[in-house]
Amino acid sequence: MKKLSLMVFLSLLFIPAFSTGRDFYEEQLDKGLRNSESYSYFLIEKSKADPAEAEKTLEDALRYSPELPAVYFALSKASFSFSTGKMYKAYGYMLKGIEAYERNFWWSFTLVGSLFMGFIISFVVSMIIIITVRLTGDLPLLVHDMIEQKNRILLLLMLISALTGPLLLIGGILIMLGLYLKRIDRAIVYLYLLFLLISPWIFKASSMVFSIPSSDVLKAVIEVNESRDNRYALSILKDSEDDVALYSYALALKREGRYDEAIQIYNKLIERKPDPVIYNNLANCYVAKNDMEKAEQLYGRSIQIRPLVSACYNMSQVLRRTLDLVKGEEYFLFAQGMDSDSVSRYQAIFSTSPNRLVIDEVLPISALWKYSRESTTKVSTFGLSTVPPVFLPFIAFFFGTLFYILSKRIKPRAYRCKKCGTILCKKCERRVLWGNMCLRCYRSLIKLHELDAKERIARLQAVYEYQMRRRRIMNVLSFILPGSAQIYAGDVLKGLLFLWPFLFLLFTFVISSIFVIGMPPFSHVWLNGSSLFLMAIVYFVSHIVNRMRLTKRWL
Repeated sequence: MKKLSLMVFLSLLFIPAFSTGRDFYEEQLDKGLRNSESYSYFLIEKSKADPAEAEKTLEDALRYSPELPAVYFALSKASFSFSTGKMYKAYGYMLKGIEAYERNFWWSFTLVGSLFMGFIISFVVSMIIIITVRLTGDLPLLVHDMIEQKNRILLLLMLISALTGPLLLIGGILIMLGLYLKRIDRAIVYLYLLFLLISPWIFKASSMVFSIPSSDVLKAVIEVNESRDNRYALSILKDSEDDVALYSYALALKREGRYDEAIQIYNKLIERKPDPVIYNNLANCYVAKNDMEKAEQLYGRSIQIRPLVSACYNMSQVLRRTLDLVKGEEYFLFAQGMDSDSVSRYQAIFSTSPNRLVIDEVLPISALWKYSRESTTKVSTFGLSTVPPVFLPFIAFFFGTLFYILSKRIKPRAYRCKKCGTILCKKCERRVLWGNMCLRCYRSLIKLHELDAKERIARLQAVYEYQMRRRRIMNVLSFILPGSAQIYAGDVLKGLLFLWPFLFLLFTFVISSIFVIGMPPFSHVWLNGSSLFLMAIVYFVSHIVNRMRLTKRWL
């Protein structure tokens, strides 16, 4: 039903274009639009309804939007078969779709946003899982130490961090539990504190991910510079004052035939900062007004500042129209020598229309990324911290120093008997016995003569039941979540090396499937497929490693 509604909507959207009797593709080019993404999405949906003609329909979609990754992915799927030639063809389309990310802001933005948010969320969730798994085993050790040495109750002061939000609470709990981890596993505490240290940048980047899609100005700028639409920019950017928005507004005005207004804005921008790109676009306005002499002067200024392929090509077109064929040929060959591919693209859309006779310069995707970063002013902590982000690095540094001092100063710490799990400390045992065993296990396993047979057998039975129960828990954890069994067994850092990648792939898959901008929602097919495949590998490798270590009794 949803697909049917989409088809009806898109059909109604493009009926006016078809009813004029003109070729829709040519009509769009005359307006300076080279990416009719809405129509390409319409053709993608149409191809699904007629599989026999799918490739032909999708090739038409590619003609209308050569920079839309979704078309390449759809072509890859439609052309795939198990014959060698078809497989290579499908693979080629998939690679071209990935390459198209470099020319499509929203697709590259959602890709980077999905990977970034997947990375951050998976890290925080990994820390929460480590706390959850370790808490049942390490909390009794902490309580035992507090009972034996009253001054260690001061460690509970770390829980005050709960008042400042979840992020610092996680850090406080990790510091308390980290005291009972092996020396190498304490690295995860410092790793989390490093995360807190760079949290201001993380919050800023996260705020950008969520705020950019809601910016109408940015949307309008992207629509114009990716040659998808002009009218939206004319309604949104009219009262803008920053250079990027004004430049985009002038470009939309020129494409819609409002040359005098565009000229005024370009002149205003040149007064602020002379730029060869602006001179080129200003000259194009005069070409549209048939003032070739003024256009030639402006192209000359553009080339004098910095030669652009577009300016040189445009100069050749103007000189040819004024019958200066020799000089026009020189500029054409010069432009071709600079970038023959660009010149070929210019010639492919050549027409007498002002938007096709000469070529406007648009902002590259790198400039759009820079503008999007600068347009994000409000930084949010998303309720994860009541402390302003600027203070978090200082708190992280304090926590790191405190943890280092505590791990050095608090030496006699409670531990568990490796055989039966009994909690011990220096006050319970005057000395640590071989293998971190309690006295009863030591006597039953090493000093056999110190216990009678009945007591020793009962002790061995209790040890066996404890070890079997522990292994059953690790088996269950191994099936539930990669790395959790190692974390439970005390190999926290090794467990994190399985847990974090698995969660990263999982969250990347989920976020990239729902974090889409455009119409209709097309996910990153190759990313989702790769994430699922790698998740399966991480899961099975982790499970196999656990089974091997459990069999050899290394866990």
